[in-house]
Amino acid sequence: MNSFGRFFRINIFGESHGESVGISIDGCPAGLSLKVDDFLADIERRKGGTQKGTTPRQESDLPIFKSGIFNDTTTGAPITILFENNNTRSGDYQKQRSVPRPGHADFVAQKKFGGFEDYRGSGHFSGRLTVALVAAGVIAKKLLAHAASINVAATILEIGGEKDIEAGLQKAIEAKDSIGGIVECRVNGLPVGLGEPFFNSAESLLSHAVFAIPAVRGVEFGTGFAAAKMFGVEHNDAIADMSGKTITNHAGGIVGGITNGNELVFRIAIKPTSSTPKTQHTLNWETGEMEDFSVKGRHDLCIALRVPVVLEAVTAFVLCDLMMAEQKIKRIL
Repeated sequence: MNSFGRFFRINIFGESHGESVGISIDGCPAGLSLKVDDFLADIERRKGGTQKGTTPRQESDLPIFKSGIFNDTTTGAPITILFENNNTRSGDYQKQRSVPRPGHADFVAQKKFGGFEDYRGSGHFSGRLTVALVAAGVIAKKLLAHAASINVAATILEIGGEKDIEAGLQKAIEAKDSIGGIVECRVNGLPVGLGEPFFNSAESLLSHAVFAIPAVRGVEFGTGFAAAKMFGVEHNDAIADMSGKTITNHAGGIVGGITNGNELVFRIAIKPTSSTPKTQHTLNWETGEMEDFSVKGRHDLCIALRVPVVLEAVTAFVLCDLMMAEQKIKRIL
């Protein structure tokens, strides 16, 4: 449910307007230097309020180490990191409780948990919890770089169909609505052999983790859906040498569910933020009737702007787990 991984195993917890959100990580080897400063750059990239089109809600998001780190070094014990929630406005959600917000988990959460769920700011369903994923990613990226100089980097390709990000945001501003985007991730330095067909193939595990990021609507590797329009001889990647290097990379670095040593390339589609400022017509579950409704509170115009660092994080901890399965990350020397 809230856990992922076999050897580098994470467990996420907390709610958007609860006391804190956090992550527990089991399997990180002892001896890895880890300080608060290691987390600041990626946490800053994820924050709202620091860039146009993101929510004005701001939290300090300084990681609080509760276990597994001693004298700025991992001990080999499970690592627990907390992030406090100090800038909340829960009253915004109490007022709209009778109307489950379209595109949000309000309706299904109420049905599944019988109304006992924490609905403030979407509770445990909130994108707020991605700060904990980013923390796990900081550790995983550091392990990958130490073990094999593996580099994970994600970038925004387009917003609202526009490659000019500002133009895409302007479309949303003019429409007074939210908007989606596409984010690409590239990983260099991966060895041949990561992944276990069928159900633990590299794409399966990456896709599983990627869809844990709120707002993800699709994923494609390499050429992706464009492959459906290609001929086989055009799509196949010719192997150039004994290292596995290929002339083209339509497969995106994974063949048969196993990494082939080439650059890992995949993209994800991010939906428009569900909390749009536009008036919507939807159900009031107290009256049983549909009515006009507008979402209150502080929200992102384009959530895709904050996704790249989260995508890097989930990619890194999946690859870290796969590297450990192959005993390519054993200990820190």
